Amino acid sequence: MPRLPAGPLRGAVMLLLIVINTLLHGTPIILIAVVKLAVPWPRFRSAAGRVLTAIAEDWIAINSLLLRRMQETRWDLQGLEGLNRNGWYLVIANHRSWVDILALQAVFNRRVPFLKFFIKRQLRWVPVLGLAWWALDMPFMQRYSREELERRPELRGVDLETTRRACARFRDLPTSVINFVEGTRFAPGKRDRTGSPYRHLLNPRAGGIGFVIGAMGPILHEILDVTIAYPAGSGGFWELCCGRIGAIHIEVRRRPLEGWLSAGDYAADADFRLRFQQWLAALWVAKDARLGEILKDAGGD
Repeated sequence: MPRLPAGPLRGAVMLLLIVINTLLHGTPIILIAVVKLAVPWPRFRSAAGRVLTAIAEDWIAINSLLLRRMQETRWDLQGLEGLNRNGWYLVIANHRSWVDILALQAVFNRRVPFLKFFIKRQLRWVPVLGLAWWALDMPFMQRYSREELERRPELRGVDLETTRRACARFRDLPTSVINFVEGTRFAPGKRDRTGSPYRHLLNPRAGGIGFVIGAMGPILHEILDVTIAYPAGSGGFWELCCGRIGAIHIEVRRRPLEGWLSAGDYAADADFRLRFQQWLAALWVAKDARLGEILKDAGGD
């Protein structure tokens, strides 16, 4: 397919095609979800859930095709062998850019069960997408500041309860739950302000994955530990559409779900919580070192 020169014109065409694809797939997703909500029969709801997933996978497949045909972005992918569409996975990843979500969807689509994200509650008002995320059972999370939690301690358990309810729904169909462990996108300024000991990462937040493993441990098959890098420089969604992201590097390391990870109570057991945090910190040390190798080899920052 002939490509437009990298720049705003290519970006506008790419964005238009993605919007059209979103409308074509998002509309039936929302309509089917409304019918699913209205019909109480479990078998119907289960079948509707499978149809919704199939439509969503087609949506992602077309977006991914557009990315590959209209862009010169080099994709370096490692560790995707042997994944199972019929399993349950916890996917943990570092967070570099808004592009991460599109990249991970493109890489994992139809290799593992449909990815479920924990989404900020404010994003439910995004036109079409907000309703589509709701229809696909994406859990919406309300983030509270430390000051607000100090004023209203009863809010401390809200995210935990949301996680538990979401994980209960995820038991019905094979699911991949993804968590960006840093909680926000990496930037050197954020790293310095938060006192992160890592060069390429922010401090990992263990609570989210601790609660997911606690709720889903008996059915989770593996942990997929994903390292994302942009060796030629990162950017946002618009930069991707414009063809200004030269390379995307994604490595997947499959880790067994050790029995002790799902045997403790992250919220109530201080000793278990400390051990869990130390386990995650060790993963983050290794990930930071690997990011250093990738970016050094590529001549990146």
